[in-house]
Amino acid sequence: MMPPEQESTTITGGNTTTTSPIANVYVHAEPPGSPNNVNVVPCLEDPIPHHQQQHQTHLRSPVVRESLHPITLKFEDVAYGIISSQGGTRGSCFASAQEPKLTRTVLNGVSGVVRPGELLAMLGPSGSGKTTLLTALAGRLPGKVSGTITYNGGPFSSSMKRKTGFVSQDDVLYPHLTVLETLTYAALLRLRKELTKAEKVEQAELIIQELGLTRCRNSIVGGPLLRGVSGGERKRVSIGQEMLVNPSLLLLDEPTSGLDSTTAQRIVNTLRGLARGGRTVIATIHQPSSRLYRMFDKVVVLSEGYSIYSGRADRVMEYFGSIGYMPGFNFMNPADFLLDLANGITHDVRQDDQLEFHGRVDHHDDQNSTKQHLISCYKKNLYPALKAEIHQDSLHSSLSASTTPSKRNFDVQWTTTWWEQFKVLLRRGLQERKHESYSGLRIFQVMSVSILSGLLWWHSDTSHIQDQVGLLFFFSIFWGFFPLFNAIFAFPQELPMLIKERSSGMYRLSSYYFARIAGDLPMELVLPTIFVTVTYWMGGLKPSLVTFVLTLLITLFNVLVSQGIGLALGAILMDVKQATTLASVTMLVFLLAGGYYILHVPPFIAWLKYISFSHYCYKLLVEVQYSAYEAYECGIGMHCRVVDFPAIKFLGLGNKWWDLCALAIMLVGYRLLAYVALRMGTPH
Repeated sequence: MMPPEQESTTITGGNTTTTSPIANVYVHAEPPGSPNNVNVVPCLEDPIPHHQQQHQTHLRSPVVRESLHPITLKFEDVAYGIISSQGGTRGSCFASAQEPKLTRTVLNGVSGVVRPGELLAMLGPSGSGKTTLLTALAGRLPGKVSGTITYNGGPFSSSMKRKTGFVSQDDVLYPHLTVLETLTYAALLRLRKELTKAEKVEQAELIIQELGLTRCRNSIVGGPLLRGVSGGERKRVSIGQEMLVNPSLLLLDEPTSGLDSTTAQRIVNTLRGLARGGRTVIATIHQPSSRLYRMFDKVVVLSEGYSIYSGRADRVMEYFGSIGYMPGFNFMNPADFLLDLANGITHDVRQDDQLEFHGRVDHHDDQNSTKQHLISCYKKNLYPALKAEIHQDSLHSSLSASTTPSKRNFDVQWTTTWWEQFKVLLRRGLQERKHESYSGLRIFQVMSVSILSGLLWWHSDTSHIQDQVGLLFFFSIFWGFFPLFNAIFAFPQELPMLIKERSSGMYRLSSYYFARIAGDLPMELVLPTIFVTVTYWMGGLKPSLVTFVLTLLITLFNVLVSQGIGLALGAILMDVKQATTLASVTMLVFLLAGGYYILHVPPFIAWLKYISFSHYCYKLLVEVQYSAYEAYECGIGMHCRVVDFPAIKFLGLGNKWWDLCALAIMLVGYRLLAYVALRMGTPH
């Protein structure tokens, strides 16, 4: 009994390109010697108008015309495990500190070879380790992965990272951006800086046409709570983001999940066309139809982390038939047959009759024995030939790698400059969050509070100094709470997108951080300006333009400090519920220690006011509002100095610069803390 012969595909140095008359899309031609020439991606629902066809003739970005860098991916004896607590007392308060840890094996001795021009599908039931293996091959799996994974004979590197595209199962996209905007911003960030902006935009247009997204190019992507493009179109947008950099290695996690059979076929047909252009394409497929299965060049079948098959897709039925496993009926979908075997289910007519006439029969032991038999057959029949194939080309790969000129020295870490990344991220952030920042609800909330405050303190004067001091304290508190709780949501909500884009090396974390801060400034500063303008003059505070401007500047300074605390709490905890709870407690402490409600604070806790930004803001607002010699009516025919008023005297006025320095230190410190927490919590 001989194992199936492993497929060997040779990729020529220059890949030709063709334009299909059927779909009017630009794709790469299939390399010579391939059994099936599928070189187009049908886009039946997206007819291209005549004027776009004319424009398409010169829409050829230099990126696509470049020759690919073929990557041969080999993985041998890949194993991975996760450590978990023993038993069911995990998380219990009564769990022992010395409780032994259990290592659950997710992958165990998985091997395979994928060459340029091949589409490999990973099959297996849920929990078999498909996603874990795919993530390990993409170099994104945390923890230690045992075994050997080589890319053209070498390890995973930063240069290889830029040649690798990874599409996760969940489409992580900005819902309010259109398809064209999504791909354009990705092109501006990911394509190298030698290209002009027009060439990068042309590349995005080319990807839209190549993936059949012309009809929905100006439609918003949408999400769970916002209706946008369809699921198949959204998946193609995710693939298009990775195709912008013309990757040599493309990995996709269940690209057909949740799609109908026709849309799934279009997606897989797209992937096969990409593979025929000289790329190495690997995808996990949950339950493909027979039409999809025929498009695969190679398959890896996993069962509880073990391989039961790895090789040519068209030889799988022959192999399992040679070891005694046959489908229950003719013309059975090979994928269904493989999934049944991976679950330990064999097709026996007698067992089917027994299930039909005698009810449910427990075959748990039989299933386990079947799995063990399949694993042992794989190790005996397939693994030796597969291992020989892996090591056969290792010498050639190492020689070619050694003779190749050292291009690594010329690889730059980032494809674009810091300033370019900042500008693109700022523009994208403003466009995505304008629906949230400039929402009518937020404007109504601020305007209603400002008008209500102006009516409550309508034309107050120094004879009611307690009321005026209360209005100033309200300024510091309201614009401490409001920005803080808005800023808490910033990083936790964008964490999936940040992890995805940072893992692809799209931009520096510092450029993202400063773009996010700068993008929040317009709305964070416009609303307080409107609030102070309305409430200040309605409330009867000092009718001086200089005093008004100083009051506004102090309030805006307070807003920036408060926003910094919210950003820090959100970046440290990365959980909105926990961050909101902690922020409520923090602001309550700052409120009580602000110096308005309690004048005689016990000495052992009086230090709290020195860490309260509301305290410094309140002091500065009082200092600019009242002069040292200003008097107020403290009785019938009696006038007293404002600085002798108990609430003001307790503040200890006269240290404006120290108060400003304290707020400045908090402004820088909290934002620096947020950046450090963000850097520690996201991939480098």
